[in-house]
Amino acid sequence: MQVNMPMTVEIRSLSGIDAAPFFDDLSRLRITIFRAFPYLYDGSFDYEHTYLSTYAKAEGAVFVLAMDGEKIVGMSTGMPMIAETDEVKAPFLAAGYDLEKIFYFGESVLLPEYRGHGLGVRFFEEREAHAKRLGGFEWCTFCAVERPTDHPRRPADYVPLNDFWAKRGYTHHPELHTAFTWQDLDEDAESPKPLSFWMKRIAA
Repeated sequence: MQVNMPMTVEIRSLSGIDAAPFFDDLSRLRITIFRAFPYLYDGSFDYEHTYLSTYAKAEGAVFVLAMDGEKIVGMSTGMPMIAETDEVKAPFLAAGYDLEKIFYFGESVLLPEYRGHGLGVRFFEEREAHAKRLGGFEWCTFCAVERPTDHPRRPADYVPLNDFWAKRGYTHHPELHTAFTWQDLDEDAESPKPLSFWMKRIAA
């Protein structure tokens, strides 16, 4: 299917360490995007480098970059679930899933002015295609933070991405849930944040 996107934007898929030269730009991008609701993340450059290095070192990981010329305007990541942290793996282990058959999507971030042109769709398509090329995976999954509808920082025009994810074929599994720890913009220290998972079967 032809995707309507800005003609100047190129999608590049890189495996593991090949993305290392872009880590400074990717760190700044993640910090910028994740400051907004619903993540409200007060990020640090050093942490971001460490986080990205985890993906770079993982066998089978992928970085999907959206580039407008030399400028990185969006990114998404993925890697085999077996290489993820305990916080990600624990709910699947408890539910009896085979971690070797699950490919995990880390994040999709895109500058606001580039949204609405199909780039978010491409991020999902590229990562799913990567998982299928690797072979052996039956599921793709990702998690999303859960914020109360009356959260004081929730913008009046905020629209959750649930419908977008459902259109990509993903189903919400609230029984699969975890918590990540980070510092919100209005917090003095880190605190755990609840997240739940969405899944899509990509092979029988």
